[in-house]
Amino acid sequence: MKRILALILTLALIASLGLVSAFAADELVDGKFAETRHITVRLFQRGDNVPETSPFADFIRKGMLEKYNVEVEFAVSGRWSETEDLATVLASGQAPDVIYTYAYPTILNYADMGGIIDLAPYIEQYKDLLPNLFTLLGEENVYWDKDPETGNLWALETRLVNNARINTFMRKDWLDKLGLAVPTTKAEFEACLVAFRDNAELLLGADADRMVPYSTSYDIGWRNNNLTVSFIPDAISDEELYIHGFDDRQQTEPGAKEAIRLLNKWYNDGLVWKDFALYGSGDTTEDDNIKAGFVGAFQHNWDYPFRNGEDSIDANLKRNVGPDAAYVAVDPFENDAGAHRKFLGSTVDRKVCFPSTNDEILASLLYLDFISSPETILFLQTGTEGINHERAENGAFMMKVVDSADPNYQASVNNIDFTMTCNGQYLGEYTEVSLAYGYAPVASELVEGAYAIAMTDGRIPGHFSLPAIEAEAEVGDTLSLERNSFLNKAVTASVEDFDKVYDDGLANYMSIGGEAIMNERAEKLEAATGYVHQAD
Repeated sequence: MKRILALILTLALIASLGLVSAFAADELVDGKFAETRHITVRLFQRGDNVPETSPFADFIRKGMLEKYNVEVEFAVSGRWSETEDLATVLASGQAPDVIYTYAYPTILNYADMGGIIDLAPYIEQYKDLLPNLFTLLGEENVYWDKDPETGNLWALETRLVNNARINTFMRKDWLDKLGLAVPTTKAEFEACLVAFRDNAELLLGADADRMVPYSTSYDIGWRNNNLTVSFIPDAISDEELYIHGFDDRQQTEPGAKEAIRLLNKWYNDGLVWKDFALYGSGDTTEDDNIKAGFVGAFQHNWDYPFRNGEDSIDANLKRNVGPDAAYVAVDPFENDAGAHRKFLGSTVDRKVCFPSTNDEILASLLYLDFISSPETILFLQTGTEGINHERAENGAFMMKVVDSADPNYQASVNNIDFTMTCNGQYLGEYTEVSLAYGYAPVASELVEGAYAIAMTDGRIPGHFSLPAIEAEAEVGDTLSLERNSFLNKAVTASVEDFDKVYDDGLANYMSIGGEAIMNERAEKLEAATGYVHQAD
């Protein structure tokens, strides 16, 4: 089957290359095509909203038609099924002309089968027509994934403007009610969880049996990342972080096991939500518990409690519990150097690629340039004054609550589903002053405090320009599923069984691809830099 698929994709690539050669920059007259072009563009959908009929979609369609004589059609894909959906449309030869995804291994897999276009020659040919794209992404992001040996460029790395990642949140009103200070160490954090558990009746009354001192999800690596990072030696080199870090959960880094051991202890002590492993991606059970006021602490994306306007955790908590109920970011996980280390995101975010069936390369690149312009991003992120935002005296954009049934509703923070090449607030001179006002109706000081903590002792791991890691191409989803599975089992094991469950799970994880990836990374890093990996 794979050979047949590879043949189909290869034939499609050959056919598309013949068509692509017919389209050159000199077909632009006064900056636009003489004949109308048509492209399809991937667009994530979250919930029940219809993003392709929104004013934001209309803005893009109108702008592209007026500026370049290019018709844009959006191909909607579920955000939480995006990897599976992408594999399906690529395999069937029905992928949109412009794709964005978080799953680079999927891109590599189909690139190996001829299903993805090498962007390198087109970027060079049309670079002068793409000033906004290069200004936003910079040379580093544009060429981030360029293979130094083959010169292939299968995807562009879009820009992560705000690289804060994970925060730990705790119920400040519960701390106050129990006379507890905000925790600053692991021991203090655990003591707070114990206090929540032992005072469930005081804190929740008739709902005492619903008490969850600490909540997490099936994605243990992401949802406990601050804890994990605090066990990684502070002196670890960028080279070792790279070799071990083939996913962003850091679960093969030295020290990660001890973080999971502590989580296992908390679970067996009744401090962790006992049902966390039962609910998968997209399920709302955990969020419902948090919004209802049953949860004392959790780790998540740095701004998670503040997202989604009136349906945010913060807004729901205040409605369900009272105006004083609130989660605040806390910073209790110290490492061996006494730092409260966070591994921040690099400048890269989603990956943009073109399938081999794309016969409108220039029109597709011009789309990327259009949505990378400051004017386009400004409208997509802030919408219409009086509907999506108001302006403060200092020029800050203060976002307003918009009902999810309203076409002006933005289903993702900063409308990132539309701003394909930009993730994070990007408002020019008003970016910094607007950050804390972007989460109406949440108090700006909560956002400011959370952002400051998310960036405290932040470290951006180094980037190495290396050939593609072939071992990563086909195992991304498999490894992610196995990682989540063995970590779930390790956390819920008895304390006595923890070592065996964890070690067996990690060994299997490494045997189905993890070890091969690490070995190939180490070999290619040594070849490029001379660094010799010290095996664990």
